[in-house]
Formats: sequence, C-alpha cells, structure tokens
Amino acid sequence: MNLAIRRATPADADALSAIGARTFTDTFGHLYAPEDLQAFLDESHTPAAYAGYLGDPAYALWVLEDAAGVHGYALAGPARLPHADVRAGDGELKRLYVDRTLYNGGWGGKLFAEALAWLERDGPRTLWISVWSENLGAQRFYARHGFGFVGEYEFPVGAQRDREFMFRRTPGA
Repeated sequence: MNLAIRRATPADADALSAIGARTFTDTFGHLYAPEDLQAFLDESHTPAAYAGYLGDPAYALWVLEDAAGVHGYALAGPARLPHADVRAGDGELKRLYVDRTLYNGGWGGKLFAEALAWLERDGPRTLWISVWSENLGAQRFYARHGFGFVGEYEFPVGAQRDREFMFRRTPGA
C-alpha cells in the first residue's frame, strides 16, 4: 500500500460517506439494533452530511488514501460538546477512523497530527475530544497526547444512548 494523507475537498463527500459508514459499522455496529445503526448512519454519514462539513470553513477533513480508495479520515472543527466549560474558540477532533486492516500502523496518529495542527494553526487553544466509554485504547492514545477526562454524556445512536467520555487539553498541557 502506498498511502497518503491529504485535505479533503467537496469532491470527496461520497468517499467520506462510504468510509465513515464502514468504519463506524466495523467498530461499533455490533452494539446496536439494526434500525438504530441505520438511523445513525442515515443522519451522520451521508454524502450530504459530509458536503456540509466540506462547505463550511469552520471544519476540515483529511482522507487517508491510496489508488484503491479512502482507508481513513479525520474531521475537526468547533467544539460542540455538552460540557459547561466549552467556549467559543475551542476546537474539537470530532472523528478519527481508519480501516481495521491499518490499526496499529501509525496512520491514526498521522491523521490526528494533521487535525491538531489545523486546530492550532492560529496558536494553542483548548481542544476537546469525545470517546466511547469502553474504547480504552483511544482513551490511552488521547491521554498520551495531553488530553484529560473532564466528564461524560449520552451519545445518541438511533434510540440507543451510549456513555461517552469527554477529554480536554488546555494550552500548555
């Protein structure tokens, strides 16, 4: 594989929809009733949803790809988590996914670095991430990068509500 990371463009909306739905389903699909999973995918992982992000300068996406297609992506933008300390100007890594075949190959870390560099392009600021409560590997990864646990909330997937943890990194951390 000859993989590369590049900033996504509006022409990538279909590919982002496909990789977003595939990686979410591969990672979490077993947790949900089929109708809940489909409702979430129909809301959050459509070409129109990604086109909305791609058309908004407050957001940025990156794709991990080779000649065969897209194998991962990252999405960053304004912090919108339900935490009392979220402020205007805070940034959030909203999604970071790679195909299972690429786990532990360093590609998630490279996508993460691209997103954080973009989020801090105008200087350090408070950054947020939310992680499923049982995704211990991701929690350890973010902790290694200075993010600390600050709260939890319910993340809706169809009619189901998941326990989601919020992590924050402040400037200088």
